[in-house]
Amino acid sequence: MKSLILVIEDEEAIRELIALNLKAAGFDVALAAEGQQALEQIDKIDPDLVLLDWMLPGMPGLEVLRKLRSDPKWATLPIMMLTAKSEESDIVMGLELGASDYLTKPFSNKVLIARIRVLLRRPSEPVREKQLRYLGLKLWPETHRATLDGEEVNLTTGEFELLELLCERPGHIFSRAQIISQTKGEGYPVTDRAVDVQILSLRRKLGLFGERIETVRGSGYRMRT
Repeated sequence: MKSLILVIEDEEAIRELIALNLKAAGFDVALAAEGQQALEQIDKIDPDLVLLDWMLPGMPGLEVLRKLRSDPKWATLPIMMLTAKSEESDIVMGLELGASDYLTKPFSNKVLIARIRVLLRRPSEPVREKQLRYLGLKLWPETHRATLDGEEVNLTTGEFELLELLCERPGHIFSRAQIISQTKGEGYPVTDRAVDVQILSLRRKLGLFGERIETVRGSGYRMRT
């Protein structure tokens, strides 16, 4: 079954070009020209991934992102921000609000497709879902589900992958570069600051349990043994 991509972009020429390239790459595509329209149709179409333009008329892309992430149904939906803003502070803001990834304009369509495939990666064959446990925390990597003391914890894709990495080797110090390469792949264009933002978000979502994620000054992060 083809993955369905919802493209939220107000500039018609860009929107149609993205749609053309996505269809050529084997995806189904739905289009929206502004944020409110997208929010009204997303429940009907249930997309597998959203491409969200930062600058939208009426409702800015960040507000659309905030509304989607506040709904548990869309807490883990891959959302890639498309933005002409290349300032680190803007990118960090998007990631802090729950964006799964970002791509600055102008961008290569080959890079766009590659980044989409990374976000949509799935096991090639059905397998019994493994479970990772660390004290009262349980993680299900195949479905990106997490519970803490039996309560669901809503995490973005990036947050889950980071938490999974730390829990797999408690006590091991991971540098920011190692975290990026092991969760995203070699050469992935994410800043060290973006890792720090995800750590802060994880600690906030995990409450007191989040204090077990330790900062090792000058080295990186580890999960306390």
